[in-house]
Amino acid sequence: MSDSPIEVDAPDISAWSRGSAGVPYVVSLDSGSTGPHAVITALVHGNELCGAWALLRLLECGIRPRSGRLSLAFVNTQAYRRFDPAQPKASRYLDEDLNRLWDPATLDGPRQSRELERARELRPLIESADWLLDLHSMQLPARPLLLCGLCDKGRRLAARMGYPDLVVADRGHGNGARMRDFGAFADPASPRTAMLVECGQHWARGSVEVAIATCRRFLEALEVVEPALLDDLCPPPQTSPQRVVEVTDAVTVNGGPFRFTQDFQGLEVVPEAGTIIAYDGTTPIRTPYDHCILIMPSRRLTPGLTAVRLGQFVD
Repeated sequence: MSDSPIEVDAPDISAWSRGSAGVPYVVSLDSGSTGPHAVITALVHGNELCGAWALLRLLECGIRPRSGRLSLAFVNTQAYRRFDPAQPKASRYLDEDLNRLWDPATLDGPRQSRELERARELRPLIESADWLLDLHSMQLPARPLLLCGLCDKGRRLAARMGYPDLVVADRGHGNGARMRDFGAFADPASPRTAMLVECGQHWARGSVEVAIATCRRFLEALEVVEPALLDDLCPPPQTSPQRVVEVTDAVTVNGGPFRFTQDFQGLEVVPEAGTIIAYDGTTPIRTPYDHCILIMPSRRLTPGLTAVRLGQFVD
């Protein structure tokens, strides 16, 4: 069972199973005029429901680009079809995490899995994207986070979006590359830019609202959709000045068992450097500096996975 209530159902996405771009569950909307290709992805993890609701809302509203192309992709649909409210954590993936496969060596390599097969199928779409927004949610209730990567271009897009108000600049995970860090997205010399948004707790109703509002601000920032269509999507979200957290350390579980010293929920600010926040086996995990922020402490604490990221506010 889940520690958090299931406030939203898993929506029926079967009407979009054939897609429109030769790839199942990918809908590509072409304006007929030249312009950038914007891509919004959801269900990279099969139990993160808010993104599915957001894409359905975009489709139901008849969102169309006024220039270029807009593609909407339901990603790990095989895992999603297994979502069970009685065991909502079980459908994150089938064989392996689809958001740790996005590097050429893995995609071009000999290894096989159902997630790798889907990533390879979607690779041409992702490589063709000038702009990418990847919709996610979190294990624990927490403020939404906009993950912009390490390049200045990511921070610029985050500032243009202006929502959510907490921006995290990080390099990803030690156990594999995310879609938002794939290829040109992580190249500071390329204009191609990707964002990942963590909308809130996986099954919270508020996470759906954040996902839809983030899609609006993404499309608004890119100016690829007529403003009147965005007003049909949702009202403009309330915003406040953004703050940027720069992640300096990703704590990976080594030997284990890994245990936190407190029931951290995320975004706690630990005042003093050297404070023990966890133990990996008998090894203490200490904060590296004063006013250290804990980003998304995990409940999946098996060796090789990220337990928590450590960061600090930057101007």
